[in-house]
Amino acid sequence: MDTSHQNLARRMRPRTIDDIVGQQHLVGKGKIIRRMVETGLLSSMILYGPPGIGKTSIASAIAGTTGAAFRVFNATTDTKKQLQEYAEEAKFSGQLVLLLDEIHRLDKPKQDFLLPLLENGQLILIGATTENPYFSVVPAIRSRVQIFELEPLALTDLQQAVNLALQDKERGFAFPVTLDNAALQFLSSRSNGDLRAVYNALELAVLSSTNHHVTLDDMENSLQLKAATFDKDGDAHYNLLSALQKSIRGSDVNASLHYAARLVEGGDLVSLSRRLTVIAYEDIGLANPDAQIHTVTALQAAERIGFPEARILIGNIVIDLALSPKSNAAYIAMDKALDDLPKFGNLPVPAHLQDGHYSGAKKLGRSEGYKYAHSFPEHWVNQQYLPDQLINADYFKPDDTGRYEKALHERLKWINDRKNKQS
Repeated sequence: MDTSHQNLARRMRPRTIDDIVGQQHLVGKGKIIRRMVETGLLSSMILYGPPGIGKTSIASAIAGTTGAAFRVFNATTDTKKQLQEYAEEAKFSGQLVLLLDEIHRLDKPKQDFLLPLLENGQLILIGATTENPYFSVVPAIRSRVQIFELEPLALTDLQQAVNLALQDKERGFAFPVTLDNAALQFLSSRSNGDLRAVYNALELAVLSSTNHHVTLDDMENSLQLKAATFDKDGDAHYNLLSALQKSIRGSDVNASLHYAARLVEGGDLVSLSRRLTVIAYEDIGLANPDAQIHTVTALQAAERIGFPEARILIGNIVIDLALSPKSNAAYIAMDKALDDLPKFGNLPVPAHLQDGHYSGAKKLGRSEGYKYAHSFPEHWVNQQYLPDQLINADYFKPDDTGRYEKALHERLKWINDRKNKQS
């Protein structure tokens, strides 16, 4: 097949499961999808994760390895009639792998048509979505498929993919291409793990470079990002994110703005948004919950409008977080609770707290003796909630660095006083 008219990302799509870059927890030796392919016992599945990390690649590789027919259906733009045609084809093709893109957007008529096909195994459905299917895909479909989460591609995965494209004269570049190491590092570190974006930027840089030699400057132009925040080891970007968090944590608003400006200049809104969200909950926490609301709302708006205007919203967030009171009490409390889990194992839930809304629950003693807090004065009643082995656990230690956390502390003291009086 002549693929010369296709872009690099399409040309480099894996033909077999051995060609897949990354996702070794699913396609590596002895892992679940590889075992399904090798034994010929394919089942329908949903793959979810960020864009460009291999959902379509895995589907096409499964079809290529097994020799099955491969078709693609988009839940938003394609019609039910097209779905019917694929179902008819599956009757006579032996086995048909159908990649259903944006499966979370599948409307009810298409769902109703698809369900019996999943039941009788007439086709192998591979749903692809960037949304969490446990929330976005209807239960009727979820119960009939396996669900696998794809992991973000590591820098080494992206660099491996670039080198494969440079070496493959059939599917990559038919002419010799050289790529400066700085350009390779910059491309792999600034594409947010999106292999499709890496291939697109690489192809643009190669075709627009002099004598097909790609420099860091060529890659900057291709990505429309600056390398001012980048070094040859690829560490500077992460150092800046670390410096931003530590400056905000230390309430130095000027340093916070300086590091934020350098990240803004680099153009990586995704990493910046992720780190600012973490800071809002990890470092400001219960001292100022309003700052978390402001941060999430402003970042959603920033991602919609993009740079350069997004810098205005980033400035607002950084100043607000830097000058907010700080508390890591909730973060520490959660880690303490997590630390106890391996020490005590899977502790039984006290019988009076167990679900009592099913037939036979009363006979088993479930929910018996439970006291409904809203039926008591001030909506509080003294009863045991923790398992016996953790009865004296005390995870949350308020910092009292903000009005909200002080109010929580006062409520906690009130509860403890009541417990002590009644014990």
